[in-house]
Amino acid sequence: MTRREGTGTATVVGAGIAGLATAIGLRRAGWTVTVLERRTELERYGAAFGIHPTAQSALDHLGVGDALRAHAVPYRDAHIRTPDGRTLARLPLERIEKKAGRPELLISRPYLLDALLAALDAFGDVPVKLGETVTDVAALAATQDLVVGADGIRSAVRTARFGARSGPRPVSTVAWIGIADFESPVHGETWGRGRFFGLTPVEPGRTNWYATVPVRGAEGSTGPTGRMGPAASTGPTALTGPTGPSAAAAEELRAAFAGWHDPIPRILDATDPATWIRYEMRHLHPALPSFVSVDGRVAPVALVGDAAHAMTPNLGQGACTAILDADALTRAVTAAPPGRAALAAALRAYDRERRRSAQRTAFASRTLHRFMSTERTRLRDAVVRLLPG
Repeated sequence: MTRREGTGTATVVGAGIAGLATAIGLRRAGWTVTVLERRTELERYGAAFGIHPTAQSALDHLGVGDALRAHAVPYRDAHIRTPDGRTLARLPLERIEKKAGRPELLISRPYLLDALLAALDAFGDVPVKLGETVTDVAALAATQDLVVGADGIRSAVRTARFGARSGPRPVSTVAWIGIADFESPVHGETWGRGRFFGLTPVEPGRTNWYATVPVRGAEGSTGPTGRMGPAASTGPTALTGPTGPSAAAAEELRAAFAGWHDPIPRILDATDPATWIRYEMRHLHPALPSFVSVDGRVAPVALVGDAAHAMTPNLGQGACTAILDADALTRAVTAAPPGRAALAAALRAYDRERRRSAQRTAFASRTLHRFMSTERTRLRDAVVRLLPG
């Protein structure tokens, strides 16, 4: 054991939101922490993350809340619309704010990464090693008191300790994201037949947008949206090399949303396709029976973020659940008395707190994706009109 009694050495595999937040929490608790990231540089694509008030509180616990609020914008007014612009429902943002006493916030991914990295840098002794691929989890665990798998939907840590039964599963949908350099007059989502388009604020003078269309050959895909070409390699909560579209693919995307209400065509016309990110939506399936592996012979392993419960982005909860994982794990470990048995008990407490909640969110997001992407729009829209705002 090192530092104060009851702490030890931990390696966090993965330097995304979940990994960096977990590293901060462990270091604040007195642990000696190293972060390993297989990429040679951190991904800094500019998608917006929605941060629910519960995740904001978790970032406050980690000491990053002020940095979040310095760059975030509130999300207060958004609607679900039809392609011709008719309003179906209002998103329950006002209800969320009234209940929590603070609004939902939106922040550009690079700003959140910078805030987490700055918090780690402030300690002065938490190395973030880039270009480090973990191939032998057992050997790593033999040198540590704790290993945290935060290495995404294709987690090597998860496969090594939990087996290959759970893994990425496609949902037959290609997604695109981008940021336009003007402010949209409306925000929310527009649901069409088998596809949808979203608009949110991200920072003054800019608009975050995202769009989905069926993968070519997917059941029920029709028209130009069904010919969007081969999907990219990974899901939205675990991008491993997002790609910009070809000129032909960009024109197909514009054609898929031609005639939709303003400013959707303007958004696509005004943004450079070279800055768009394209990927196939995936989720982790089947759900894991546990987020922790406790073996008395080697260091225990805990999974956080996409490694534990990668989900479709429909509920906008991927970043939030990752942050909540990091907070719950570090709280449990911090409260544990010294000793390997106590650490094992703390990890089981983390699993009890987070697994069912995160998996329910993942299931709800996948169910919402099916509902949003249906071809039976008349029934769907009638149901949406009945929802409270």
